[in-house]
Amino acid sequence: MNANWVKVMIAASFEVFWVIGLKHADDFWTWTGTVIAIIVSFYLMIMAGKELPVGTVYAVFVGLGTAGTVFADIVFFGEPFQLAKVLLIVLLLVGVIGLKLVTKETIEEGVES
Repeated sequence: MNANWVKVMIAASFEVFWVIGLKHADDFWTWTGTVIAIIVSFYLMIMAGKELPVGTVYAVFVGLGTAGTVFADIVFFGEPFQLAKVLLIVLLLVGVIGLKLVTKETIEEGVES
C-alpha cells in the first residue's frame, strides 16, 4: 500500500470525526474541531486524488467513513445494534476493498523538459 492510500484512510478517519461533530458540536471548540476535521479530511482526499483514480478514491473515502460512523454510533453513542445494518456495512466494505484491489496504480516518471 502506498502513501496515497494511507492518505485516503486517514481522510476517512477524519470524516468520521467531522460527521460526529456535525451532530454533537454545541460550542466554539467543538465546532472548531469539526471544521478542522473537515479541512484535513478533504485536503488529504484531494491530495490522494491527484495520484490515484478520483472515482475510486471517493468511493473508498465514503465507504470507510460510512462504516466508521456507523461503528462509532453503535459503540460510543448507544445506537442499537442491528445485524442487518452491520451486514450491509460489511458488504459495503467488501465492495470498497474490491475497488481498491482492482484499481491499477500508475507511477508517473519525472516530467521531461
